[in-house]
Amino acid sequence: MITKIVLGLVVGILSSGSGLGGGFLVVPFLMQMGKDAKIAVGTSFLFVGLVAVSSLWAHSRLGNVDIKTGLLLAAGGIVGAQIGPQILQHISEVNFKRGFSLFLVTAGIWLFVTAKS
Repeated sequence: MITKIVLGLVVGILSSGSGLGGGFLVVPFLMQMGKDAKIAVGTSFLFVGLVAVSSLWAHSRLGNVDIKTGLLLAAGGIVGAQIGPQILQHISEVNFKRGFSLFLVTAGIWLFVTAKS
């Protein structure tokens, strides 16, 4: 229980500071704990949703929110969020792990290569 709370604290700090949401850290952690991919993904959204509300509040107080852009992105994201779980139902656990790993590595390389000082 303490491990989960500490992980939540660390991921909350990282996700609210980076805008990455935290699911990229929570999903592998939950899968390592023995949760299957579908449960790990669904549970991470509960975490991400609640942390996102808290992060939105904190960033709004600092004036760091472009409401129009956020709402436009959310319009597409809400539709995509209905499609994603349907796709996940047809992907094996092994293929999910491989695809998710590839995505994380690719995203990391892209961020590293495109970083500007």
